Amino acid sequence: MSQLERFQQLHKSDRLLVLGNAWDLPSARVLEKAGFQAIGTTSWGIAASMGYADGEAIDFDLQLSVIERIVDHVQIPVTADVESGYGRHDEEIVDNVLKVAHLGAAGINIEDSTKGTAGLKQLSDQCQLLAKMRGALDNHGFSHFYINARTDAYLLNLDPLNETQTRAKAYVESGASGIFVPGLKVDEEIQTIASCTSAPLNVMALPCLPNFDQLQKLGVRRLSLGGALYRKMAALLEQCAAEMLHSRDSSIVFE
Repeated sequence: MSQLERFQQLHKSDRLLVLGNAWDLPSARVLEKAGFQAIGTTSWGIAASMGYADGEAIDFDLQLSVIERIVDHVQIPVTADVESGYGRHDEEIVDNVLKVAHLGAAGINIEDSTKGTAGLKQLSDQCQLLAKMRGALDNHGFSHFYINARTDAYLLNLDPLNETQTRAKAYVESGASGIFVPGLKVDEEIQTIASCTSAPLNVMALPCLPNFDQLQKLGVRRLSLGGALYRKMAALLEQCAAEMLHSRDSSIVFE
């Protein structure tokens, strides 16, 4: 079974797919060793680790280099967060997705928020992009490549429940393999969105989110950690460094 097929099957398992999100090869190896069945890159974490802000401020070639290094050195499927695609036109975005596929990644996240303004792309425009993406992948031998269509209606609070239901249905009809809804956290709304789409529903970890078993009962198929692990690591580093200088004792770093 190829990594593409393996990744597809993980979304059909009886167990919730918990996706560890890595920002470099060492973090990916830690996640693999811990027992995660698949890894997603975190664009936020990759950018932050290199001193860039989130929101496609980093050059796409730098993102690709990290994705490639992770794919080449772990034995589990890797899906890449490509934000809105790092391109001004559909053709450029589709070409970037094909580059990710040719690296050996099993899938991508592609979001519908506009860069530079707090809004969503026109539904018809995003559907057209997804259809072009699916067609190009199929034509290049990547029919099992997983397109996780992310909608940011909840993050932007734009009539989120109704907007998400409308977009989820349209995105699946346009070729999306799954639907990703960061910011979704209310049980009843999770269940409503999960039931309105035939594609696997992916949510992002939040402090108030139900536990894994409850998410699964509500119809969620995949949980992403996003940049949470990177932020946790950075906070621990900051705390440890400050405590060491305050105590004037380096032994704290070995505790």
